[in-house]
Amino acid sequence: MDEQKRPVRVLVADDEELVRMALRLVVDSAPDLTVVAEAADGREAVTLAGRERPDVVLLDVRMPGLDGLGAARELLGRPAPPGVLMLTTFDSDELVLGALRAGALGFVLKDTPPPQILDAVRTVAAGRPVLSPTVTARVIAAATGPYSSHARDTAREAARERLSVLTERERETARAIADGLANPEIARRLRISVATVKAHTGNLFAKLGVDNRVRIALLVRDAEE
Repeated sequence: MDEQKRPVRVLVADDEELVRMALRLVVDSAPDLTVVAEAADGREAVTLAGRERPDVVLLDVRMPGLDGLGAARELLGRPAPPGVLMLTTFDSDELVLGALRAGALGFVLKDTPPPQILDAVRTVAAGRPVLSPTVTARVIAAATGPYSSHARDTAREAARERLSVLTERERETARAIADGLANPEIARRLRISVATVKAHTGNLFAKLGVDNRVRIALLVRDAEE
């Protein structure tokens, strides 16, 4: 018989009390997850995380005082940091992009259905990224604003060199990821199985030296600029 595992410890940080209450109800509804603390701002989240040692911090992007990005940077700069799962309504794409660069593992919209929020918490607790097609597309849009011709040329050449190691099928998979497609949609577009899509995606992570789909998509966009 398998040993019973302790529940994943979750800290919820949002400046809206009703949102915190709703998230606590969602998280505590799962027998393998438990909310150990709630914070109303980023500074309180950092303090409580140091005391409670959560496995995952559900962190709102916009909060008074220390915002979600600042809190994420502090949390992720610590030894053995928790997994950080950002909450957003997508009125703050630049902050979301900054959190990704700081090392946050995932992003969920506040109106995400409860089962998907639970799955996202479990995935982040396991150390894997959670990046939905909607999130991917918006983060890419925030990252691909206008910049200098020289910088664009340099980024394009660097991206093309990195992508040159891919097979044709891996390139097609990367292109579909950049279009914001989920695995079943990629499978339909390329007329392959979802398992094959997952295999191609794993190869992309290994060959490109990235750890999530957004970074694959950004490389594709840079190569095409």
